[in-house]
Amino acid sequence: MPNRINDAKESDVWVAVKEGDMPADSSRPLLFRTMKVKGSILHPYRLLILLRLIAIVAFFIWRIRRRNHDGVWLWAMSMVGDVWFGFSWFLNQLPKLNPIKRVPDLTAIRDQYESTTGECRLPGIDVFVTTIDPVDEPILYTVNSILSILATDYPVEKHACYLSDDGGTLVHYEAMFEVASFAKLWVPFCRKHSVEPRAPESYFGVKRRVYTGSMQEEFMSDHRRVRREYQEFKVRIDSLFNTIYQRSEAYNRKNTKEDGVKATWMADGTQWPGTWIEQAESHRKGQHAGIVKVILNQPSHKPQPGSAASIDNPFNFRNVDMRLPMLVYLSREKRPGYNHQKKAGAMNAMLRVSALLSNAPFLINFDCDHYINNSQAFRASMCFMLDPCDGQNTAFVQFPQRFDDIDPTDRYANHNRVFFDGTMLSLNGLQGPSYLGTGTMFRRAALYGMDPPQWRVDNINVADKAKQYGRSTLFIHSMLDGVNQERSLTPVFLEESVSNELTTLMTCAYEDGTSWGRDVGWVYNIATEDVVTGFRIHRQGWRSIYCSIEAAAFRGTAPINLTERLLQVLRWSGGSLEMFFSHSNACLAGPRMHPLQRIAYLNMSTYPIVTIFILAYNLFPVMWLISEQFYIQRPFSSYISCTS
Repeated sequence: MPNRINDAKESDVWVAVKEGDMPADSSRPLLFRTMKVKGSILHPYRLLILLRLIAIVAFFIWRIRRRNHDGVWLWAMSMVGDVWFGFSWFLNQLPKLNPIKRVPDLTAIRDQYESTTGECRLPGIDVFVTTIDPVDEPILYTVNSILSILATDYPVEKHACYLSDDGGTLVHYEAMFEVASFAKLWVPFCRKHSVEPRAPESYFGVKRRVYTGSMQEEFMSDHRRVRREYQEFKVRIDSLFNTIYQRSEAYNRKNTKEDGVKATWMADGTQWPGTWIEQAESHRKGQHAGIVKVILNQPSHKPQPGSAASIDNPFNFRNVDMRLPMLVYLSREKRPGYNHQKKAGAMNAMLRVSALLSNAPFLINFDCDHYINNSQAFRASMCFMLDPCDGQNTAFVQFPQRFDDIDPTDRYANHNRVFFDGTMLSLNGLQGPSYLGTGTMFRRAALYGMDPPQWRVDNINVADKAKQYGRSTLFIHSMLDGVNQERSLTPVFLEESVSNELTTLMTCAYEDGTSWGRDVGWVYNIATEDVVTGFRIHRQGWRSIYCSIEAAAFRGTAPINLTERLLQVLRWSGGSLEMFFSHSNACLAGPRMHPLQRIAYLNMSTYPIVTIFILAYNLFPVMWLISEQFYIQRPFSSYISCTS
């Protein structure tokens, strides 16, 4: 693994920016480098934009002066369309005039925060994974996502993983125990042999990989055994549905009730408090109790090396740390009559629950079909969060979305290279990229709705925050601890009072009368809650960073058919228009937002309108045939009449 994930050397396109002077109160080196496009490329591009702008304005002047009096109504319709095309193009180009690439420096962050004696001062990270249906979102995707998180190259005691199961299904809960069992083998194997990527389905799916570890003589035998164990693990995961069904049938036969209700039973012989296979009152989708279970406890701060190979254990993990990160399963309460706000509501519930369990100052959110493709991704994002110059004002680091299993022609444009490798890099030169919903590291304080340090009051009185954050005393007092990025995680002991408080934080009524979903947490009541949440954070004056590294930090699964892709685009477009016609309109943002950042958000929220005029242009030829009128003036009419 190279010291710098991206090649920071001068290339044919990028050149390093001379960094400013270090802050007077800090001797720490900068943790990332800034690259800009070479002037020999950027200046001609800007000149081309200017020439195109002049040409567009000249075209509009020509159209206005030479309007077609025979078909004024067609001319007016086309003129409105042309003006909108020009306006949209202008909005799209303005934020792209100063593209910036930022390159994390892993050597610098290791030297600053990790000593040779084993002491680590890196802050904690809470990782959120969301899922809802084990059928629509195959459970194999979810378990691979969790395994890649548990095996990532970040101090074990410094990160915790939370799975939010919004469907409240027993199969997800029991799958987490299978994950915890298999992780005891998979995670040490990854550490011993420096495996990349650390999602087993992706790793074993490629026949040939370059070995980067230091124990090649043991690798082949370990690889063969782990692969066999993984195949058995997949069989157990696939059989969970039948296992739970058969167990429940057996228990129900022994515990037959007169009302004929058939419960779903856990392995310990108790009824599952979530959604049952045969849904019943208080045990159906949209109506079940809140559940929080710690699957793997917080590990100790001292490494625990494994044992040498033996007859009972063929793996030699003698010098490998066997500890596993904390793993938590939760499913928030759902009751009829409440708007549960889909993914945004689940994320806010996780945000509150994690504050009482691990309370890391930073967090990362994943969709269940994404996994960690580069085990250095967490450190890479920390380079921006902890940078002595810009780190304290950085609210989130956004990674590009990369996908597997896309056909070579990318017929549905899932890669979206223009957006991820063009628009996002351009926003890097302003206040930062928008939040894209997954693969994002957040600063917990920013999600709590706090202002950046330069605008934040010195003494925050959290005792007066009950109306804004809810009436949980433990949660409110945890806020200041979470803001302090130097705080270390402590072992979790779920006393009865804490367990009751966790249940309270997940209730449907907890957010009533508070600022959750508006000024705190993820934003509600809009289809594109991710973009609007990022907009709210930028509006407060925070900045964000776009980080594209090699190999890609995270990878996921993209829509593989036209129907799914069209539904996805329709949801994005509808959410963008919803944002434009709401209080989140970029024109209403306060003075803390960069002017060009405001234009970028305005462009994001208005781009679907262009489809109206594209449709109109497609219908104009039909209108010509019906009305025998042209919406533009006939070119060179006098010349044509003379020659004819």
